[in-house]
Amino acid sequence: MTTLPGTPPPDPSGPEPADGPSSDEGVLGARTYDRVREPRSPGRLPLGDGRWYQLSRAYVRVQLITQGVVLLLVLAAAAVAHLLTGFFWQWIPAGVIALVTAFGLLITPRQARSFGYQLRRDDLVFRRGILWQRVVAVPYGRMQLVDITHGPLDRGFGIAQLKLVTAAAASGVTIPGLTQEAAEHLRDTLVAVAETRRTGL
Repeated sequence: MTTLPGTPPPDPSGPEPADGPSSDEGVLGARTYDRVREPRSPGRLPLGDGRWYQLSRAYVRVQLITQGVVLLLVLAAAAVAHLLTGFFWQWIPAGVIALVTAFGLLITPRQARSFGYQLRRDDLVFRRGILWQRVVAVPYGRMQLVDITHGPLDRGFGIAQLKLVTAAAASGVTIPGLTQEAAEHLRDTLVAVAETRRTGL
């Protein structure tokens, strides 16, 4: 029988609970943040009990590089348009995009710390967000597809994105910024447990 991190050991005298996925803390917790950052508002969604896993620290670097490149491209395009046309109007949309991108650069580190996922006995719980918070529980037996994607920059930093697809599109979950090892380990574990739950074993 497998026991989830943060779950008390079962009572030997009582019935054995249904198995959940066994997560290797050495794989899921490697090179990640160690604590989910919660909003300061008293009305925030509580974390609850259990072990929360977080994103890879490299995820923030990838996001900063991506947004920084977008910012440079926007400014370069505005500068080229100005040189070619002599007009200044293009700096208005470029400035708006630059401000939004700069704001994204500032909040990305804190935003990344708000992501977390928890492996419970019957479902996977995913949470994200500081201003707009989301917490969703995906039952293992409802999972239809577990997909891993990563772009060239992601591969360079050793991270990947894990997508859980269910029958209801609204209950699907995408976990970005996992280490490659954690994504593969989580995919294999979730697929195995989902098959077990669907067949009723």
